[in-house]
Amino acid sequence: MLPEEATDEEVRAAALQYVRKVSGFRAPAAHNKEVFDRAVDAVAAATAELLADLEVRGTPARRAG
Repeated sequence: MLPEEATDEEVRAAALQYVRKVSGFRAPAAHNKEVFDRAVDAVAAATAELLADLEVRGTPARRAG
C-alpha cells in the first residue's frame, strides 16, 4: 500500500516551513522577499521531484498533488 499522497499545497507549506526554519525568519524583510520566495519555490520543486521518483517496495510512487 502506498502512503497517502501529498497535495501541492502541503508540499508548498512544508517548503515554506523549511525555509523559515533554516533562514530564521518567519517572514522576510521586503529586500529579502524575492530570494526567500525563490528558496521556497526551489524546495517545493525538489520535494515534488522526490515524491514523484520515490519507489515504495518496488512500486513507483504516484505523482504528488
